Parts: sequence; C-alpha cells; structure tokens
Amino acid sequence: MKNLLFVIIAMFVVNTSFAQTTPPSADQVLAEAFKEAKTQKKKVFVKFSASWCGWCHKMDDSMNDPELKAYFDKSFVIKHLIVMESKGKENLENPGAMDLIKKYNSDGFGIPLWFIFDENGKLLVDSHLRPAGVGMEVKGKNIIGCPAAKEEVDSFVKSLKATTKLTDAELAKIHARFRKNDPAYKAD
Repeated sequence: MKNLLFVIIAMFVVNTSFAQTTPPSADQVLAEAFKEAKTQKKKVFVKFSASWCGWCHKMDDSMNDPELKAYFDKSFVIKHLIVMESKGKENLENPGAMDLIKKYNSDGFGIPLWFIFDENGKLLVDSHLRPAGVGMEVKGKNIIGCPAAKEEVDSFVKSLKATTKLTDAELAKIHARFRKNDPAYKAD
C-alpha cells in the first residue's frame, strides 16, 4: 500500500513539474488567441522572440510604452511564441512555433518576427519588407523585426493601418516611439 501511494505521489510530482516546464504548443496559443479575438472583436498579433534577444525586448518595451499600450491592447490579442532559445534554454520554446514560422515563409530570418492574423486565423500581414506591389506570397528579402529605421517603421505603421482602426494621430505616436529604437535616430 505504501509503495502504491509512493508511485502515485511520484507520478503526480513528475507530471506537475513537466506541466510547469513545458510551454503550451503554438497551436494551443493560437487557438486561445483566435477564440479571444472573436469574443473581443480584435486581430491577433503574434510575436516570436527569445530571452536573449535584445531587439525582442525593445519591441516589447515599445509596445508596452504607457503612451502606446492602450492602442495595441484595443486592437489586438497579443501572444508571444518563444523560438531559437540559447543552448540550455530550449525547454522555454513553444513546441510547433518554428513550424509556424516555416509555414508562413519566414524561416531563415532572425527575431523578433511577427504576424497579424484575423480572428479566424487568416494571415493578414507579416514582418517582411517587400517592394511595393509585391504580395505576401513572395518571401521578403529582409524582415522588419523590431521597427527602428524609417523604412521599417513606415512599413510597420502601414501594417497597423491596414489591420486596425487606429487613428492617424495614434499611428503617428506609434511611429515616433518606434523611430526612437534606431540608434542613429534624429527626429524625422
């Protein structure tokens, strides 16, 4: 009887610790996001990042800036997927997140990387920089990542304008804040 109780407790501890250290799969994260987006009548903003990524942290800091956070929160259900973690931290990665990157022709680029979906899971825009007139079916030569350079921020704001009801004044504030991420920034 003691042995059976010990086995049950051991199994509970192992299952509990496994559940606490294994992040949800990308599919689970997206399913939850799309459900929330339908209920809240929002789009889904998915950002791929890693703990070591300085530009990922800059993007989070910019989106969470007290002057901007409400703009993103009213427009998006925001989800983070962890990929490309450093050696020894691979357990932080969301299973299936790299497959999602590949599915949307975004493998081979760095992070941060982001996608905006509608509430039904249709990809609306991604973080690729493409020449004008080129659709998302063509893989970009570069990605925006965390917008900083003028061309990147312009493209990011264009993506936000196409997928949200943000006003021109709100978009201008987002533009100004993200331009500050550029180390060579001098007021435009």
